[in-house]
Amino acid sequence: MIPVTTTTFKHILPVNDNGFYGPFGGAFVPDVLKPNIDNLREAFYHYASDPEFKTEFDRLLRDYVGRPTPLYRAPRLCERYGAEIYLKREDLNHTGAHKINNAIGSALLAKRMGKTRIIAETGAGQHGVAAATVCALMGMECTVYMGATDVERQLPNVKRMEMLGAKVVPVTSGNSTLKDAVNAALQDWCDNPDSFYLIGSAVGPHPYPEMVAHFQSVISEEMQKQLLEQTGRAYPDAIIACVGGGSNASGAFYHFIDDSRVRLIAVEAAGLGTESGMTAATMTIGQEGILHGSRTLLMQGDNGEVADPYSISAGLDYPGVGPLFAYMSQTGQTEVLAATDAEALAAARTLARLEGIIPALESSHALAALEKIRFEPGQTVVVNVSGRGDKDMDTYLQ
Repeated sequence: MIPVTTTTFKHILPVNDNGFYGPFGGAFVPDVLKPNIDNLREAFYHYASDPEFKTEFDRLLRDYVGRPTPLYRAPRLCERYGAEIYLKREDLNHTGAHKINNAIGSALLAKRMGKTRIIAETGAGQHGVAAATVCALMGMECTVYMGATDVERQLPNVKRMEMLGAKVVPVTSGNSTLKDAVNAALQDWCDNPDSFYLIGSAVGPHPYPEMVAHFQSVISEEMQKQLLEQTGRAYPDAIIACVGGGSNASGAFYHFIDDSRVRLIAVEAAGLGTESGMTAATMTIGQEGILHGSRTLLMQGDNGEVADPYSISAGLDYPGVGPLFAYMSQTGQTEVLAATDAEALAAARTLARLEGIIPALESSHALAALEKIRFEPGQTVVVNVSGRGDKDMDTYLQ
């Protein structure tokens, strides 16, 4: 039983009480899951406003995850692109990506709801590792669904999950990637409604998109303080982040969404090109529809079926996008770019050779935007480096 809250959760995102961002969002779930969604929404709004919950969340982010992550001025990138380029180093978190922020918050919420088993899905494996990590930390059972294609191309993360005690279930339906892993995780939740589904991105039925963004908002909260210390101004001219579902971008943009001084630039995966049929550029070519419990933009075939996406990056290989980004892309609050596989690989090589940092393939898509946009001298640009590239070394070397 969730105690009656004495504080009110403040919506920072442009979302109403029913979870809609304009025409996008909502909670389209089977009847068996409606009680779960209602209980989750009640618990999230209560504990997100609870000082004791926040204190424990902040303590774990500091002492266990290693936050705050640095905001690093990259001098050789500054020289190359003629602007002040800063990197938000989410790759330096425990587990190597931003995913741990949401995993910590969600697991703390699950414990307070009396849950003992966590279900998760993963593409690149970083969310699966984060889920397995927090389950080991908090003594909870963990089952992670992962497309069989992604199991093969992200094997180091599979080994890490298993080392941490998680059960990794390869999914062979569809094209065996992230979309199919989400389908399998949702089916598990329908079959086992007493479990807690720990979604890794800002997708799915309400309150997940808002909840994930809230737990990831520590990224932009730190960014404000760090920019003030380093530049004398608490906001940049632009923030660049990759978007598959939208978890890292929602955190990086969170405290700047209503700030007209800041360009919010979302970079999705073009794959082999947005018109090639081998792409994951949902905001560029997607149409309205319902995917995984939410009305959003998604890639569709001629008969309205969900089309199989493609990207060299497992974490961006998703046919939809979170409802926040569907809404912001249509209202113009977010500028949308698409980077091809080749452009992302080139950006990764540039960062490695100029700054000695090997980024995740997902983050490399964000870095690729630096080649596409001409910034003015002196402008401050923050690129969110959402993860490290250890998991992608085989792909880079090939």
